[in-house]
Amino acid sequence: MTSNTVDVLLIGAGVMSTTMGMMLKLLDPSLKITMVERLDHVAHESTDGWNNAGTGHAAYCELNYTPQGRDGSIDIKKAININAAFEVSQQFWSYMVKQDILPDPSSFINRAPHLSFVWGEKDVAFLRKRYEIMSAHHLFADMEYSEDPRTLREWMPLVMNNRDPMQRVAATRVNYGADVDFGSLTRGMAKHLKAHDNFSLLLSHSVKDITRRKDHWAVLVDDHRKNMAREIRAKFVFIGAGGGALPLLQKSDITEAEGYGGFPVSGQWLVCKKPEIVKQHYAKVYGKAAVGAPPMSVPHLDTRIIDGESALLFGPFAGFTTRFTKEKGSIFDLFSSMKRDNFKAMVHAGLDNFDLTRYLVGEVFQSQKTRVDTLRNFFPEARDEDWHLAEAGQRVQIIKKDPVNGGKLEFGTEVVASADGSLAALLGASPGASIATQTIIDVLERCFPKRMATEAWQNRLREIVPSYGESLVDDPELLKRIRPASLKTLELDPV
Repeated sequence: MTSNTVDVLLIGAGVMSTTMGMMLKLLDPSLKITMVERLDHVAHESTDGWNNAGTGHAAYCELNYTPQGRDGSIDIKKAININAAFEVSQQFWSYMVKQDILPDPSSFINRAPHLSFVWGEKDVAFLRKRYEIMSAHHLFADMEYSEDPRTLREWMPLVMNNRDPMQRVAATRVNYGADVDFGSLTRGMAKHLKAHDNFSLLLSHSVKDITRRKDHWAVLVDDHRKNMAREIRAKFVFIGAGGGALPLLQKSDITEAEGYGGFPVSGQWLVCKKPEIVKQHYAKVYGKAAVGAPPMSVPHLDTRIIDGESALLFGPFAGFTTRFTKEKGSIFDLFSSMKRDNFKAMVHAGLDNFDLTRYLVGEVFQSQKTRVDTLRNFFPEARDEDWHLAEAGQRVQIIKKDPVNGGKLEFGTEVVASADGSLAALLGASPGASIATQTIIDVLERCFPKRMATEAWQNRLREIVPSYGESLVDDPELLKRIRPASLKTLELDPV
């Protein structure tokens, strides 16, 4: 068995690990970094263009980021934080475009206005109130609102054509929303990283064990191409393996991972590639989730541009699976992740969310006709034969211990790190990739506190992310300087 020593080991070749590698290389080019990926391609699992919605999650259109309380109040705190985090990602991507690290921005990001669309008196009232609250904040000051069918027809003709004229409808729009091909973005970063002498990418390598030694982590890896094992000794390990992150985190045996479990959710999309239909819709139009549906199942009709090809996507139609990953996942993934320390939390979360499980299983058995009938809420003239079903990526939602109920299911993204900062893992899903840059900065602050406090790293970070150390949430003038520059560089500005 061969062995080698590195400063940083990245597990998984998706957007999170690649962003971590890119950020560390920019901060300290001398770091010796290795990335391992069990598949034979970079960004082939959840990060792949067709395995996610491609929405640059900025909370402009996602109604699940602005929950309404029983008293009718609307909480926009989550939306504010997500929007500010997405601005950080856009700054980072802009920097890489300017430095020729990434190719032309249209290869990975394109403007697609973000719209929220509702119908019925109750939901129209909700959307109007949401608009009034959000547009009062400087982050959402450019949001537009309309109940006028003529205006809405201009914004989204495919959605409004031949719609019942008596139906009460409303929509909000932010014109510089983005469609992001996270697969292309990640492969662009990986290509740049591979050009460095002290960076290595090991594809078709799966992690079998992670063991803490005195001053490093010993990670046992199987090389599937050569049918041999190797040990990689790393000072810092980052687990950014999407649905596969939880089992890998459990292998580390860090105290901070105790009690964490995972709830896998699958998904499907309806996809249309007919040019005569695709050209009629240029937006991401989000509605409200059905009663009992998980937040990730908010229905939306999207413009997608992947590898230069335009298409329309509708969904997601969620489903239940016991696999944690789409590629090479096992039906035993869920059961093998149940350990003594998380068993109680997972059982309680399962019992508390039995209706959700039943809903997900029901989604699996929907017919094509039923799915297209749902699509007709957004596209009244949709025909069954114009749309085909495609499998989306797997998502593993977080289960945590709860002092009241024993365990709870959470939807979001969370970092779990060892007390000494030598290992960190990313769990959860949406908004995930969209806020990768902010997430990685948070990991660096937790795991590299001394180096992050140095003048050299502080100055370098401000070059890469100009708003670093300041608050886009609290400073309107800062946003006025930052956002227009990012939109211009990424060619998202509609003007």
